[in-house]
Amino acid sequence: MTCKNCKNCDRKDNLTGRLKRRVTFHRPPTGADSYGEPIDQWPVVASVWAAIEPLRGREYFAAQREHADVTTRIIIRYRPDIDRTMNVVYGSTTFEIGHIIHPDFAKRELHLMCKERQ
Repeated sequence: MTCKNCKNCDRKDNLTGRLKRRVTFHRPPTGADSYGEPIDQWPVVASVWAAIEPLRGREYFAAQREHADVTTRIIIRYRPDIDRTMNVVYGSTTFEIGHIIHPDFAKRELHLMCKERQ
C-alpha cells in the first residue's frame, strides 16, 4: 500500500504517522556542585517525537519481594547523540535504554529497547 503523497513508499515505513508521543532524553549527571557534592539532576539532552510499544511484561519474586519487568520498544528518528547511558522520560514514566538498534543502518530511525524503571 502506498500513501497519498508518495508513490514508492510503504505506509509502515512512514515514520510521521507513528511518532505520536513526546519523550525527553536525559543524560546522567557529571561533576559536582559548588560544595563538592555530586549533582543529582539529570540534564535534558533532547525532546523528540516517538512511538512507544510495550513488547513484554513479567513478574517474579526475588529477595522476598515481588518485581515486575516491562520491555518496551521506543522508536525515534535517527540521532547520533543517543547512547545507552541515557534515560527516556514519557510523562511520569522513566525508561532505561538497554540496546540501541539501527534498522538497516540507514540513519532513518532508531529502535531503543528499554526497561521501565520501577
